[in-house]
Amino acid sequence: MSETVSFGYQDIDASEKAGRVGGIFSNVAGKYDIMNDAMSGGMHRLWKDRFVRRVKPRAGEDILDMAGGTGDIAFRMVASGAHVTVADINQDMLDVGIDRAVKRGEDRLVWSCQDAETLKFPDRSFNAYTIAFGIRNVTHIDRALAEAHRVLRFGGRFYCLEFSSTEWPGFAEVYDAYSHHLVPRLGKAIAGDAESYRYLIESIRRFPKMPAFEQMIKDAGFTSTRVEPIMGGLVAIHSGWKA
Repeated sequence: MSETVSFGYQDIDASEKAGRVGGIFSNVAGKYDIMNDAMSGGMHRLWKDRFVRRVKPRAGEDILDMAGGTGDIAFRMVASGAHVTVADINQDMLDVGIDRAVKRGEDRLVWSCQDAETLKFPDRSFNAYTIAFGIRNVTHIDRALAEAHRVLRFGGRFYCLEFSSTEWPGFAEVYDAYSHHLVPRLGKAIAGDAESYRYLIESIRRFPKMPAFEQMIKDAGFTSTRVEPIMGGLVAIHSGWKA
């Protein structure tokens, strides 16, 4: 029997997911950053700023920003003097990021098309691994976490920013109604694509709860794991260390 995985609210053959997710991000790449502002009211910028403060990038160290696509996290980190590699499985997203870098005159970043589950980097290549709003889109989360652990040096740190399930009373119901009904409409109006944004919202609902995802990080070999909920868990910063 073939393996099935989630694709939004659907269960599909595991071999299909990467291609289908890739199609979605190719469709929305050009409007991805504008839609992030529209969907979050600009709050994603504050979440990313907070995330990078937790990572504490340092001058001279090597950082892999996985699923870094359009460069939002990398642009924040490279200012520290760290050597940042932006990796993403989707070349269209990377092309948007490269174009943004050219317009900014930012030539310190390295851009690399990579699959999070099968990274081409040697063991122990990086001091830190970051992934923001990307891990829920991989086919096998456990394999991506294992690869993150493999490419980190001993003492290296793992940081993940991802949507979760808010625990604030009453807010969960409001957000659920907003995300399911208004976000696809925003996607249609701004990006000309309601279905892609319907998938992105559904993928959040299928993502493991905070304690379950923390356990997955531990199972990958990370120690001193921590979860920092934002807005009651609507978004969470997960972290761990490679001992």
